Amino acid sequence: MAIEKNSFGKMPDGTEVYKYTLTNKNGVSASFITLGGVWVSMVVPDKDGIMADVVLGYDDLDSYRRNPAHFGAPIGRNANRIGGAVITIDGKDYKLEANNGPNNLHSGPDLYHDRVWDCAALETEAGSRLDFYLESPDGDQGYPGNARITVSYTLTDEDSLVLDYHMVCDKDTVANFTNHSYFNLAGHDSGDVMKQEVWLNASRYTPADEVSIPTGEILKVEGTPMDFRTPHEVGERIDEDFEALNFGKGYDHTYILNKKEENELSLCARCTSPKTGIVMECYTTQPGVQLYTGNWMTGNFVGKNGQRYPARAALCLETQHYPDSPNKPEYPSTVLRPGETFQSKTIYKFSVE
Repeated sequence: MAIEKNSFGKMPDGTEVYKYTLTNKNGVSASFITLGGVWVSMVVPDKDGIMADVVLGYDDLDSYRRNPAHFGAPIGRNANRIGGAVITIDGKDYKLEANNGPNNLHSGPDLYHDRVWDCAALETEAGSRLDFYLESPDGDQGYPGNARITVSYTLTDEDSLVLDYHMVCDKDTVANFTNHSYFNLAGHDSGDVMKQEVWLNASRYTPADEVSIPTGEILKVEGTPMDFRTPHEVGERIDEDFEALNFGKGYDHTYILNKKEENELSLCARCTSPKTGIVMECYTTQPGVQLYTGNWMTGNFVGKNGQRYPARAALCLETQHYPDSPNKPEYPSTVLRPGETFQSKTIYKFSVE
C-alpha cells in the first residue's frame, strides 16, 4: 500500500489544497482532495487488465470550486432534499435556504465540498486510509448545534473503497450523509451509461412529486420500470411513460433496501459494464440508496482530460436515509441528539467478470 500527497493548487485566500492518492498492491488507486474531501478518481483494471478511471471529475481546483454536479462530494449535514426548505425537530422549525425550487438540496448553498477539510493519512491493517475532519458551527447551513464530522476513506487490497461517516453534535440536529460520486464503469470518458447494467436489492421505493419531494407513500417496484431486482440496462426503460420517470427525467429516486435488521451492512447494488467487464458492488448500513442517472447533465461539464460529459454520462448510488426524513415521521429518523453518535459505512467493491 502507498499514500502519495501533492499540491492541487491554492484557494483565493492562499490556503493550500492537497491531493492524496491511495494505491494498493494490485495497482488500484483512489484519489481525494482536501477541498471538500472530494473523491476525484478511482482507477481499476478492466477484463483485459487495462486501467480505467471510473469516476467523473475534473483536473483542476477551480473546476472543483464550482462543481455544480457535486462530483465526488461528501454531502451533509443532510443529503438529498428537504421539502419547503425547513426542518422541524421537536416542534421547532429551522429554516434552510431554498436552493432547488422551493426546497433545499444537499444542505446548500454553503456546501461542505466548498470548504477545505483537515486530513490525516495513515496505514491500517485494513488498508491505506484518509480521515477528513470538519467543524460545523451552530447555525451552519441553518442547522442547530456545533458538529464534529469525520469522513474516512480506506482502500483495501481486495479493491474495495470503504467510506465511514461519523458525527457528534451538542444540540438536537440532523445527520444524513452520502457521497455523490458519478460512476461510469466503461471509463469516465466513454460516453453514456445506457448499456450498463444495474441490480438493486430493493423491493420498494419512495415516490416523489414534480419537485422531487417524497409523497410519504411507499410503493412496490414490482410490475414497474423502477424494478431492478433482476439486472437491467440503465437505458432499457428509462424513457417509459411512467410518472416517477417523467418527474425525474429518468431515475432519480430513493430505493428502500431489503434488510434483515437496522444498520446491517449488506449488499445494496451491483453494476456492470459489458464493454469493460468491470463490476462494482455497493454495500451499506444505510436504509436507502438514491439511484441517479445524470439526467440533468447537459453536456456542458468539461471534465478530466477535456472530456465533455454528455447527458446520462454516469450513475450515482447515493447511500442515505430517505429524502425529507425530518418532515416525514413515518420514515426512519435522521435526528441526532447530544451524546449520540451518527455512524454509517458504505463500501464500493470493484472486480471484473
